[in-house]
Amino acid sequence: MRSYDAVVIGGGPAGMAAALYLARAGVHFLVVEKLSHGGQMLLTDELENFPGFPDGVKGYELADRMDEHVKQYEFDHHYDEVQKVIPGEEFHEVVIDGEHIKTRVIIIASGVTFRKLKVPNEEKLLGRGVSYCALCDGNFFKGKKVAVIGGGNSALEESIYLSRLVKKLYLVHRRGEFRADKVYQDKCLANPVIEPVLNAVVSKIIGDDEVVGVETRNTETGEYSILDVDGVFIFVGYNAVCSFFPENLALDQYGFIKTTCEMESSIPGIYAAGDIRSKKCRQVVTAVGDGATAATAAFAYLEHK
Repeated sequence: MRSYDAVVIGGGPAGMAAALYLARAGVHFLVVEKLSHGGQMLLTDELENFPGFPDGVKGYELADRMDEHVKQYEFDHHYDEVQKVIPGEEFHEVVIDGEHIKTRVIIIASGVTFRKLKVPNEEKLLGRGVSYCALCDGNFFKGKKVAVIGGGNSALEESIYLSRLVKKLYLVHRRGEFRADKVYQDKCLANPVIEPVLNAVVSKIIGDDEVVGVETRNTETGEYSILDVDGVFIFVGYNAVCSFFPENLALDQYGFIKTTCEMESSIPGIYAAGDIRSKKCRQVVTAVGDGATAATAAFAYLEHK
């Protein structure tokens, strides 16, 4: 059985920051990442609020720079999905592809997945007009009409990106005003390509083999309308990546891990960092801070042990 001082689950900004701090402290550790480094950063066209980049920075560029920084140090890396975490007294176990890996400390930075609308044809037309990533799929809709669903920062940021490509964009939000930062609201409201559709929820995505429209219902009048669009981009929140969590790990009502300010979970030796934590602000800059804090607390725990 392989054994480590620490295992970091996730290779997004929180996981990379934790890895950097563990490496600099001389900890023997493993990073487990299902896909590639970067996490949600890879799905973001441009970050305008990361300190040190007054002109903004591309998500993939920041991810590459972080990865390059971390890889100056030696540590083990495993590309796979964690199946299970088994807590113990002195050691915990992380199960990957049937292999049990022993570790004193675990830092969970597994992040989130996009929440779905759960409306008719959403699953059926995924990849055929339905998308959760503007950066991935935006180029397929050059000169076409699309709908973006959501009212938070992600929805408005992605609308601004898509507006450079599409002919028309309907920004559909269930409330009478957006929840996003004012800077994004101002940009969207001033953009001639973007038309807000407020107090509206999607009742159905229309199409047999590809998206041809979206049916919406006005939340105030109950009236139904159809938007003729070629694509639908959905940004209505996130779900925790939590399939491997131990049963006795304390979570909030949405499935995110409750922690102290030192990123300690309810199980000694298990920490959480980044979007997987129960918190209000899910941004790259807070994920990096979480990762650094978790690694520092984990190192202190190891030293005490």
